[in-house]
This record gives sequence, C-alpha cells and structure tokens, in this order.
Amino acid sequence: MSVPPSYDLRPATADDLAAVLGILDEAAAWLWSRSIRQWPEYFEPHWVLPRLEAGETWLAWSGHEAVGTFTLQWDDVAWSDHHDDDAGYVHRLAVRRSAAGLGRALLDDAAAQVRDAGRHFVRLDCVTANDLLRAYYAGLGYEPRGEVVVPGATGQRLHGGGTDLTISRFELRVAD
Repeated sequence: MSVPPSYDLRPATADDLAAVLGILDEAAAWLWSRSIRQWPEYFEPHWVLPRLEAGETWLAWSGHEAVGTFTLQWDDVAWSDHHDDDAGYVHRLAVRRSAAGLGRALLDDAAAQVRDAGRHFVRLDCVTANDLLRAYYAGLGYEPRGEVVVPGATGQRLHGGGTDLTISRFELRVAD
C-alpha cells in the first residue's frame, strides 16, 4: 500500500462538481478495468449534485489537486431496519490512483465527524459481489451487518433506478 499524500479536507460545493465527478469516474474506470461492477462506468451529475448542495460531500485536496472524496449522510434508507439516529453513513468514497492509500484516512475523517456529531457508529455498504471491498472494510474493523436488496442501479440507487441491487452493510463503533 502506498503512503497517502498530505491533504486538506474541505466540504465540497456545487462549484466542485467537476472535481468530484473526476475522482468518481477515475475510480469507476479502475474498478471496471478489474471487472468489478461496484459502480457505473460514469457518474451522472444529477446523482451527485443533491449531496453537494446539501453540504454532505467532502473533498481531499493535495496542493491544488482534488485527490479524494466521500459523502457523509445522517440517514440512509438502506438501514431503515435500524430505527435510530446514532450513525453517519459513508457513500461514494473514492480516491485518485495517485493517492492510493488515502481511503483509510478519509474513513477516519468521516468517523471523527460522526463522533463530533455525538453519534456512535459509521455505517457503509458495498455491492455484495465486491469481495475485495468487503474484505477491506472488515480489515479496517467494520463489522458485517447483513445484506439487503435496494432499488436502483449502482451509482444511482434509491434515485429512481430500475434494477434491484444486493448490498452488504458494515458498521464501526466510533464512540462509547
């Protein structure tokens, strides 16, 4: 694993849409080149923009280059069977290949935000067929919390996609 670059983490705005899409599309292309269908080949702006406008998307900057991104939400219908408001939900975690290794640091940043918000868990998910990502999350201490079927295609799920998708959910306790 390479050493992540030093970075500054800042909230993304609608003006950062191209930077966020660039990172997501680069990560998606890398996944597709390895026959991993976690995400679509390209992200549509309207899948990403609502979370930018809501202030839920973050960008990691190394110098003048955006090198990583994630979205941190405070609810997620994929976890509707957990009737609590005690978690933050990470989505669309991606880093540029030049910043390999940064993902762990970004997950730590998300965990700190969840803790600072007075919540106790970070929750995330991935396509069940993505064995490598499932193992990565487990290796970082995230506990499996079952599989669920959600509506919508990868990348646009829960936004009117027409395909059901099976995802594996994971949870990490970040506060007592």
